[in-house]
Amino acid sequence: MEVIYGLLPGMLAIGVIGVGIFIWAVRSGQYDDMEGAANRVLFDDEPEQIESEKIEPKNIEEEK
Repeated sequence: MEVIYGLLPGMLAIGVIGVGIFIWAVRSGQYDDMEGAANRVLFDDEPEQIESEKIEPKNIEEEK
């Protein structure tokens, strides 16, 4: 029974700290965009090419 007197305040303190961390996360915008990261994984952007690496389409009729 005496152990409860030590554990109860400790558990209450951990609970208050957890609620404080949750409130901080909500206020700092951690939960603003829940679907953005999942969509970024699925839909990759095509890599940008440097001007010198761009391939120009050739007109076949000009070569004849």
